[in-house]
Amino acid sequence: MKKFAIAAATATALTLTMANAAFAQQAVQAPVMLASNTVDSAKQEGSDAWITTKLKADLLTENGVPGTDIKVETNHGVVSLSSDTAITAAQKEAAVKMAKAIKGVKDVSAAGLKVQ
Repeated sequence: MKKFAIAAATATALTLTMANAAFAQQAVQAPVMLASNTVDSAKQEGSDAWITTKLKADLLTENGVPGTDIKVETNHGVVSLSSDTAITAAQKEAAVKMAKAIKGVKDVSAAGLKVQ
């Protein structure tokens, strides 16, 4: 009788352990359901932030372009460049060219850049 009780307890413990493992594995593999636009919105915000950061870094490291004077904003892949300080036409052209070269940029607006 004692052997039967030990065997039954062992079988129960193994069954529960395997069930827990299967449940844990299922829980890890279960897909997360999100609102329909949440993922697209998060990807877009991430790429907009990446575009802004990349362009700002490029402007700061480019010789002959006053990167500290040029403001960069990105919304849905459209980059807007502006400045409070006047820049040359060549500097404006270089900034626009750099923006257009970045992956994910759909359009560039430089209307806010003041030209000398």
